[in-house]
Amino acid sequence: MTTRRRFITGAGATGAAALAAPAVHAQSTITWRLQTYAGPALAEHVIKPAIDSFNAIAGDQMQIELYFADQLVPTGELFRAMQNGTIDAVQSDDDSMASPTEVTVFGGYFPFASRYSLDVPVLFNQYGLNEIWDEEYSKVGVKHISAGAWDPCHFATKDPINSLADLQGKRVFTFPTAGRFLTQFGVVPVTLPWEDIEVAVQTGELDGIAWSGITEDYTVGWADVTNYFLTNNISGAWAGSFFANMDRWNELPDNLKELLRVCMDQSHYYRQWWYWGGEASLRVHGEKLELTTIPDEEWATVEAAAVKFWDEIAAESETKAKVVEIFKKYNADMVKAGRPYRYG
Repeated sequence: MTTRRRFITGAGATGAAALAAPAVHAQSTITWRLQTYAGPALAEHVIKPAIDSFNAIAGDQMQIELYFADQLVPTGELFRAMQNGTIDAVQSDDDSMASPTEVTVFGGYFPFASRYSLDVPVLFNQYGLNEIWDEEYSKVGVKHISAGAWDPCHFATKDPINSLADLQGKRVFTFPTAGRFLTQFGVVPVTLPWEDIEVAVQTGELDGIAWSGITEDYTVGWADVTNYFLTNNISGAWAGSFFANMDRWNELPDNLKELLRVCMDQSHYYRQWWYWGGEASLRVHGEKLELTTIPDEEWATVEAAAVKFWDEIAAESETKAKVVEIFKKYNADMVKAGRPYRYG
């Protein structure tokens, strides 16, 4: 029988050996590189808290290295870099990272698809968009993990916008699909690296930005180089997602997959209140941007143009038509539901 002395001696020897040997668990830590669409100031809110939480909980089992906009690869190359395994995961909208899927056009700001930020998770979780996104990305070797809402899309400009005529010729940094839609109103879409936008406005290369709501304008410094904020928006919420290389995802044990989902859901929740409160507070208390508004009867022509734009997109493929049909059904349901879901 093992005596107490022999047990303690054996335990001590084992402990000494463990101290002398390299840490085995450290060698087996799974490491991912994730790049976000956001620059450092914005990432502090839209992703860093979730990654910090994941790393704290996962510990030696897995760690995610977070990279900001264009830090490893340009935003427009994010999809390809993730697909080929150069990076392991991405936080972006489909549109900005140029994913080769039938749903790419709906990422970011699809004109008037949503009015409020809660519309986005409901569309994905209750109206069938999750299943469509999962199928489309599975075809190209990428795991679509989770979609959520960001802020609405407004113009922040150097000159005031009080009518549609004021948009004529304005060089604006915006998303690909939003830019495609806005060209009919004279807007000139400009594509630049995210970190160059502030300087481009200062030098006159840009007349304005239609990339965010007022919360981001203040957070990232754009409110310091523009003068006016248009209260009309072309979308109630940016639709973005977390994605991963399919092979890297499949290699994870189930507990880490679940932890990723939970932390990403927490990220979606954080943004819901951060943007919702920020948009209202900065309109009321912000001192850097003067608010302007295009009259409702004139803005109605933009909303009508969006319906035609939807039909143009739907005609491009069966999958796009299916997504547009979901948008139409959802918005019709919200109108029938009445207040507080839709006003007027």
